Amino acid sequence: MTNMLQKIAGMAGMTDQVIATDYLISSKSAVRNLTFALTEAATPEVRNVLRAQLNDAIEAHEKISQYMVKQGYYHPSDLEEQLEVDLKASKAALKIAD
Repeated sequence: MTNMLQKIAGMAGMTDQVIATDYLISSKSAVRNLTFALTEAATPEVRNVLRAQLNDAIEAHEKISQYMVKQGYYHPSDLEEQLEVDLKASKAALKIAD
């Protein structure tokens, strides 16, 4: 266990990237799920609550995306650059696993 913690401790930047990526994926899921729930809502009151939550989730997704782009973790408009970032993250994950 100590060996694993030592490996992780030396990868603080990568840890930030992993946390941000997880948060981005979660926010995408929230947007998708709230959109589905909104289409199934039975009353105007429920739709209003879900619509407000959806707007909050979209805003959170935007903020997370902007943070990740600024940090160089996310390149939604450059597939080649994103592939390099993903490969680097994969290699780091494999190092942790060893």
